[in-house]
Amino acid sequence: MATKFTDKDLRQMANLGLTEEAVLQQINNFRQGFPKTELVDAATVENGGILRLNDDEINRYATHYNKASQGKKILKFVPASGAATRMFKDLYSFTATYFGIDYKIEKEHPSVKEFLEKIRTFAFFDDLVACMAKHKADFGDYMDRGDFSTVINFLLKEQYMGYGNLPKGLLKFHKYGHLQRTPLEEHIVEGAEYARMSDDTVNLHFTVSPEHRPLFRKKIAEVKRYYEDAFHVKLNISFSEQKHYTDIIAVDEQNNPVRDDNGNLVFRPGGHGALIENLNEQRADLIFVKNIDNVVPDWMKHTTIIYKKVLAGLLLKLQQQCFDYLHQLDQGATPKQLKAIEQFIQEELHLELPEGYAQLEPTQKAQRLHNLLNRPMRVCGMVRNQGEPGGGPFFTRNTHGIKSLQIVETAQINRNDPKQEKILASSTHFNPVDLVCATKNYKGRYFDLRQYIDPATGFISKKSKGATVLKSQELPGLWNGAMANWITLFVEVPLATFNPVKTVNDLLRKEHLEA
Repeated sequence: MATKFTDKDLRQMANLGLTEEAVLQQINNFRQGFPKTELVDAATVENGGILRLNDDEINRYATHYNKASQGKKILKFVPASGAATRMFKDLYSFTATYFGIDYKIEKEHPSVKEFLEKIRTFAFFDDLVACMAKHKADFGDYMDRGDFSTVINFLLKEQYMGYGNLPKGLLKFHKYGHLQRTPLEEHIVEGAEYARMSDDTVNLHFTVSPEHRPLFRKKIAEVKRYYEDAFHVKLNISFSEQKHYTDIIAVDEQNNPVRDDNGNLVFRPGGHGALIENLNEQRADLIFVKNIDNVVPDWMKHTTIIYKKVLAGLLLKLQQQCFDYLHQLDQGATPKQLKAIEQFIQEELHLELPEGYAQLEPTQKAQRLHNLLNRPMRVCGMVRNQGEPGGGPFFTRNTHGIKSLQIVETAQINRNDPKQEKILASSTHFNPVDLVCATKNYKGRYFDLRQYIDPATGFISKKSKGATVLKSQELPGLWNGAMANWITLFVEVPLATFNPVKTVNDLLRKEHLEA
């Protein structure tokens, strides 16, 4: 059944920057669904899909980065939108049910018991005590009489510390004596260590929610001078928000548009894949991408810093080789040069030559090779799988039959196919979102990154809103389908480089505590 929109609907779409055609395509995606990603094999060290570097290579690539990055513009890009609410899911559940009478907290809420027992360990503890004192509440008294819900409410509720609604990037994660740092500040410190340019400028870009931008700006104003003086750098920090024209209409289980109480269409953010638009606006020779919550205290940073330089050094080497070959192709590559380029594409980049390539004339071969090489590039760190949910590295074949290395989410895989399930089970590594990107071509012009998305790699999920079930659609993920047609290389990195904070108790792990 065709979907009809009113003039009011069309005005609402226009205000978001969406066209009727785009929204109808979204609805069509709901109705038809997205094809599952075809896994060919897990990318592993053993089959060459993931590079494992020895000590000499690590030193060589890190040294190359230090030299080859001179004079280049470097940027650190950090997805940082969204509130920290999910970090405190267990605490919210506890306060909704706890009344302090014969309550078996050990059995019902073991994570909350651990939180309360170790509450003095958290970097935000002093702020909690001070907040309670400001409201004439003594922390010790409330703990002694078992009024744990009130203590937790002082931490989470907006009229007090508001940690439940703050962005994760502005929560206090780590302690340094009497000082504490937020993830925002830890990313500044990281940037000063590996993203410093020749003129000592450090460029950082954070994607934030509109309601959080003033809070981020306020924090930057408070700490900018301190970190500039401490690390002898000049900080250039910018922000952007997810574009509304990447929002996706919500539908019910019959794929009909959902409306709110005022009769307006309901649109939802298109997932982190929408951030390819934000990344596309950045102007830099090298872009480091890392999530806001994957930070560690200074005593743990050394490994991260080394491997960031290693990934970037490898990317610069790879890029220079591609550029050299592209110039050869422009100038008319000899048969010997064509053979070397073919070998490089197949063995180093793990890409297949187009079907029927062998029968082509030399000029046609050169054009096909040129198309394969002239694309944005990324080197992605991969850690050994420790049971974390999320994407992993695989060899895949897309809807056009082209085999390549991709990061694939579990939701994109046909779990009902025994062969696909077997490949998934054989996966050895996990995507920690540790990328270094190069978005300029061999002539120094920026690629339009939107041209390298695989639109067939989105996926659909269901969410409850009261008694109504809403279907939502995610755009191809930023490091999944949004970069599907990039040149991609996977490198094994130590587990020590991956320490995300998904729940508040993750901050109790030794990796997040003082040395």
